Amino acid sequence: PDTNMTERFDCSYCKESLFGKKYILREDSPYCVKCYENLYSNTCEECKKPIGADCKDLSYKDRHWHETCFHCFQCKNPLVDKPFAAKEEHLLCTDCYSNEYSSKCNECKKTIMPGTRKMEYKGNSWHETCFICYRCQQPIGTKSFIPKDNQNFCVPCYEKQFAMQCVQCKKAITTGGVTYREQPWHKECFVCTGCKKQLSGQRFTSRDEFAYCLSCFCNLYAKKCAGCTNPISGLGGTKYISFEERQWHNDCFNCKKCSLSLVGRGFLTERDDILCPECGKDI
Repeated sequence: PDTNMTERFDCSYCKESLFGKKYILREDSPYCVKCYENLYSNTCEECKKPIGADCKDLSYKDRHWHETCFHCFQCKNPLVDKPFAAKEEHLLCTDCYSNEYSSKCNECKKTIMPGTRKMEYKGNSWHETCFICYRCQQPIGTKSFIPKDNQNFCVPCYEKQFAMQCVQCKKAITTGGVTYREQPWHKECFVCTGCKKQLSGQRFTSRDEFAYCLSCFCNLYAKKCAGCTNPISGLGGTKYISFEERQWHNDCFNCKKCSLSLVGRGFLTERDDILCPECGKDI
């Protein structure tokens, strides 16, 4: 006898014959519809009923819905083939999500849609294209900016509009300048007219509106000591002796021969020299 004619075709689970019935194959094993749904169908998140074999199963992050149950939690509009967002286990259409959770742009006052890039600063939000420099109107993006009077400026525009300009180089002073004669300078631009060393934080003086370090000023303008020929600065309380258009440091006002200090004593002069009365008595 032909064994094929008598071979049974049963449900793999309940063993009932599947001849003439609808069945579903899973991993090469046949199941009647009832067993397949009991064993393998997913439960719908919305209505909590099984998603039958003849229904479309829509899934998102291991969760499943009937096609008719896949709708916005808020407005109930269908989400099939539409963009949606998930918030706290609920699915929302983009409109409802925006109204509920999105921020408004501080510039254009329109909603910043979920998933679009936005800029945030001190509790305010902007569309990336709305976050622009008030002066040049160009997007600031990730570049540095400076807020002033509720407006935002890119650094170059802020410097052009608000920063003081250095008297020397005419460029903006953005940090730590020096004020001299009521005018602003960069620290690195405020230098000695003579040796070009920075004067910021140093003692300095001026002549004819030019600033000098003490060393250069003394070399250029101070009186020279007739004894040691070094400048007498007159600054910092330096004491000196003056006699007939010549000057001496106090410590240099000594007898040429015996080196006795002549400060407060009588003295004699012999050409360019000064002598105590004892050494000068033979003149």
